[in-house]
Amino acid sequence: MKRFKEHWEIQHDWQLLFPILGLMALGYTSYKISQALFQKFGLVIVIIFSIIYFISLLAFTIKLFKWLEKRWKLQYRWEMIRVFIVFAVTGSSSLYVGRPIIKLLGITKENLNPILYWTLFIIIGLIFYQILLVTFGWLFGQFHFFWEFEKKMLRRLGFKRFVD
Repeated sequence: MKRFKEHWEIQHDWQLLFPILGLMALGYTSYKISQALFQKFGLVIVIIFSIIYFISLLAFTIKLFKWLEKRWKLQYRWEMIRVFIVFAVTGSSSLYVGRPIIKLLGITKENLNPILYWTLFIIIGLIFYQILLVTFGWLFGQFHFFWEFEKKMLRRLGFKRFVD
């Protein structure tokens, strides 16, 4: 445990919450993927493939951490896990917020061309994604990181004068 704490630069026990949450989310994701693909083969096969996916996703995530560690300016390594959790929660939440807004506007698949419907759905989801990203970043104590990330994204989308 000491090596783990040193590697992730964890100074306080409460900071262990983020690696634990990250591993739990990775395990849940692995199980859901396996369940979706192999449910008809039985629980044992689902569990075996869950373990295989978990190990594969963990290896991929660790490589991704190493690559992003050079790009992102974070004070501690464990904060990277916190950033990933914010991205995951924001992506899921923007979908849940976007659907009721689309319905509130009276836009449905039945009364609109499917291509136009999905284009509007993506645009509305993207708008709420921007708002939720900064909000969840603030809730998880990473407001500065996500505000800078947001400004960079808005510049790329052509909104330079609103950000600078």
